Amino acid sequence: MAHGPNYKVVFRRRREGKTDYRKRLRLLSSGLPRLVVRRSNKYIYAQIISSNEAKDDVIAQACSRELIKLGYPTGLTSAPASYLTGMLIALRALKKGVKEAIIDIGLLPHVPKSNVYALLKGCLDMGLEIPHSDEVIPSEERIQGAHIAAYAKKLKQESPEKYSRLFSKYISSNVEPERLEQLFEEIKNKIKSMGEKKCLNRTLIPKSGYQEQN
Repeated sequence: MAHGPNYKVVFRRRREGKTDYRKRLRLLSSGLPRLVVRRSNKYIYAQIISSNEAKDDVIAQACSRELIKLGYPTGLTSAPASYLTGMLIALRALKKGVKEAIIDIGLLPHVPKSNVYALLKGCLDMGLEIPHSDEVIPSEERIQGAHIAAYAKKLKQESPEKYSRLFSKYISSNVEPERLEQLFEEIKNKIKSMGEKKCLNRTLIPKSGYQEQN
């Protein structure tokens, strides 16, 4: 509740932790479409949004859940999955004529070399121009999932039971987690070569667990 004549009521979406209006104003003043990146506990989402005074228009969108159809079974918020999702959103944006954008991570924390910036790297490698600092981009090894593969290999030797438990979704999908780097390269090449095939033309966004945050 407001108290006193000088109290200013905070906007509802700011109170709910959905919108940083100062940051949004700075992004809108660039005049570029926004690469909006959001994540849930299960997936990472990306949208290309063009804004005007009246409304936001979604030009293109992608979700890491789509990678399941391409053979990437789990770990859909990981650095490799984020990078591949970045490739998908960039591919769709370029097809719609969007060549430049500015990244909008909303209220997500700015953590250099995090998975959010792995998604950014995927966009950059597909040819989408986005202002950035190279210091925030994760290493190639991390983007390829080398850290996950190394841990899986070590665990398989030292504790097979724990290995089977932690990587059960990979195993049930007939994917060896210690070969994650090879799997990453296969899907990366698939996205590069396929363009926008019909099976990826519809973004698979769950009905729950996601709300666009400006």
